[in-house]
Amino acid sequence: MNELDRDQISMLKSTFDAFDVERKGYIETEMIGIIMDMLGAQVNAEELEGIINEIDEDENGEITFQEFLTLAAKFLVEEDEDTDAIQTELKGAFRMYDREGNGFITTQVLREILRELDDNLSENDLDNMIEEIDTDGSGTVDWEEFRAVMIG
Repeated sequence: MNELDRDQISMLKSTFDAFDVERKGYIETEMIGIIMDMLGAQVNAEELEGIINEIDEDENGEITFQEFLTLAAKFLVEEDEDTDAIQTELKGAFRMYDREGNGFITTQVLREILRELDDNLSENDLDNMIEEIDTDGSGTVDWEEFRAVMIG
């Protein structure tokens, strides 16, 4: 839980409070599935039961805010790690295409990458995408522009 920052904890408190309508200081374990969906974590019934068993340590069917934070921290930290892993992979791909190590790739190389990612793109689609990405018309794309394109 140490990995959460103040804003994340505040957001999670608001979420918890929204489900603790009667202000009892806990939420029913049945609500965890709904909350997991809201956090973007798709889990099946078996996984959900395992999660509830893990965080409801006293097995009273009630999840306190502290228990809720423990649960949410796992998913928020995993999400950050996934983002970091994707960025690392993209950085490696960028370096591979930036053969001379100039810190940029040409728009022609980017066109080839985009075509490999989606062979249904027309030349017009590619032209429009390149024009949107290479706003200064330099014919090159740096790391930040490349990352923005690939991550969206």
